Amino acid sequence: MSETVSKRRQADRLRADRLKADRLKEGAGPSASSRMSRTPLGWWRNPWRRPHILASATWLYVAWSLLPVIIAIAISFNSGRSNSVWQGFSFQWWWGHPKFDPSGALLVSPELRTALIQSLRLSFVTMFIAVPLGVAFAIGISRWRGPAPAGANFLMLFSFVVPEIIIGISMFLFFTYLLKVVHLGTGAQLLSLVTYQVSYPVIIVRARLLSIGKEYEEAATDLGASPTQAIRRVLLPMLYPAILVSFALVFADTIDDFITVRYLSGGANTEPLSVKIYNFSRGSLTPAINAAATFLLLSTLAVALIGVFLYRRITSGQRGQTQEMTGYLS
Repeated sequence: MSETVSKRRQADRLRADRLKADRLKEGAGPSASSRMSRTPLGWWRNPWRRPHILASATWLYVAWSLLPVIIAIAISFNSGRSNSVWQGFSFQWWWGHPKFDPSGALLVSPELRTALIQSLRLSFVTMFIAVPLGVAFAIGISRWRGPAPAGANFLMLFSFVVPEIIIGISMFLFFTYLLKVVHLGTGAQLLSLVTYQVSYPVIIVRARLLSIGKEYEEAATDLGASPTQAIRRVLLPMLYPAILVSFALVFADTIDDFITVRYLSGGANTEPLSVKIYNFSRGSLTPAINAAATFLLLSTLAVALIGVFLYRRITSGQRGQTQEMTGYLS
């Protein structure tokens, strides 16, 4: 019996050695697939080829999109008045006194400085009002029963579908003929911006709530926490990433808003920087207008970077707490 088993093992080893030898022989010569891939048609049909065409199109699109922005930013640091000829590097169109226009710099011109302050005022106030309202509204919708939540969701999405010019005209007519207590100016601008910017945090926070589920709140209540404590100590910390994203989006969409704030401006002192850029662009342009546009871009990038930094800090802390809790339970 043992001799039979040993003979079978030797036969299996011989078969395995022969299969290895045959595979090595086949691999020594060029296979059909490799020969096929060397032809143009075979290279095109190969799904694992390097996407040279797609990469080239992507980089061309990126260059086409960013090149005008880079040129506009560079002109804001031009030492001359020209918007097309580079005459040297200088900060004079930001806070200096250019010899071509001594009071025309961004932070020196009273008109541009007032518009800059108005843009920051509208952006920060709208952000700090719309985001808490949106978070509360999203939590309320998630706990609402019946057909009303579907209508509320449609209302939130409706503001993304309606053209902004219709929103601006409708709000102008509303404050002019119906709500006459609120005059055109900063108050009307804030009410209109908050009304339509609240949709961002509602949609983002609701998506986060759907991914979290109700298990964490139920576990907190089972451990003796009240509904308010469960929201404050369990749910809100898990919503911090969505809340930070909402802050960044609301700020970015508000600081460069043009149509709504232009219709609701009560005078030159309530026009934000976006409206001033449009007004100056119809006349003789100076690099100060490029500096104003660059300021809008840099402020948006700064808020986005702060949001990313805080997001990483918060999520890393949450991951550490989750790992600690998992180790404790195990």
